[in-house]
Amino acid sequence: MTPQKILVTGGAGFIGSHTVVALAEAGYEPVIVDDFSNSEPSILDGLKAILNREVRSYHIDCNDRAAMTDVFSQEQVAGIIHFAASKAVGESVEKPLKYYRNNLDTLMLLLELMPQFGVQNLVFSSSCTVYGQPEHLPVTEETPRLPAMSPYGNTKAICEDIIRDCVAANMPVRAISLRYFNPIGAHPSALIGELPRGVPANLVPYLLQVASGQRASLTVHGNDYNTPDGTAIRDYIHVMDLADAHVSAVRLLVEKKETAFYDVFNIGTGRGASVLELINTFEEVNGIKLPYHLGDRRPGDIEQIYADVTKSTRGLGFTTKRTLADALQDAWRWQQKIS
Repeated sequence: MTPQKILVTGGAGFIGSHTVVALAEAGYEPVIVDDFSNSEPSILDGLKAILNREVRSYHIDCNDRAAMTDVFSQEQVAGIIHFAASKAVGESVEKPLKYYRNNLDTLMLLLELMPQFGVQNLVFSSSCTVYGQPEHLPVTEETPRLPAMSPYGNTKAICEDIIRDCVAANMPVRAISLRYFNPIGAHPSALIGELPRGVPANLVPYLLQVASGQRASLTVHGNDYNTPDGTAIRDYIHVMDLADAHVSAVRLLVEKKETAFYDVFNIGTGRGASVLELINTFEEVNGIKLPYHLGDRRPGDIEQIYADVTKSTRGLGFTTKRTLADALQDAWRWQQKIS
């Protein structure tokens, strides 16, 4: 049987590239579309080394209607995983129009092209940012979405609404939004991983640059939160577990009989870890002492959030397999390779 092709927009990015590996290992044929505005072509070499073959890829902008139409015409895909989006929270506050135009228009173009080419299945890359600082923990899929703290977060909520409204209008689309918590780690081969540009905004990429000597010290933003050790808590998921969740979502959609379908799933571990717990785990598993100091809270940071994973376990048949220690070991192995 010919493997089903899955179009992966933003497939050279951090989560996208790991999902390409998971798809290929699950028997699908991934096809990458990426403009490399937030990724590097060298990741394609890493994918080739892991999979022992080249992955079909198109160097195009997902907002380019003519180019995307050509891809749909040539590839006859069975489904799409849509990662391509601008994703820096801080930049989105400074350049909101860039984020609304890129993140909304790319999704709407896909939704317009899908019925034209008989493509029904769509997995959308969403985020736990849609929950804001929830009143109750852990967060379930029924937890009310709160007003976004940034244009980036708002684009995720709006995109979810666009998909839901299209399905409600009986468009022939079966879709799942995956609300990620905090992906970290790298492929255990150290052939692909995260490549942050400029000063990393997220904890683990910054921590890795401190550990490798690229930066002098790590600032722990806030130690007076209402948490066991006073530092903020997040649900950190290994990127390879997150990649596996996309394969589970694709399988669910492909097996669906409904013409129109939409659902949302939290993708996390179901457990929160504090900033200090993460630092201590990194030091322990990698035998490195990290220079860090305590600083003030950052505006807009939430105190704690972690997922209730009951629905994804039952509905997707998905559970995480890798630990926080695994993720931090794999991330450090990758960082040593690229430093």
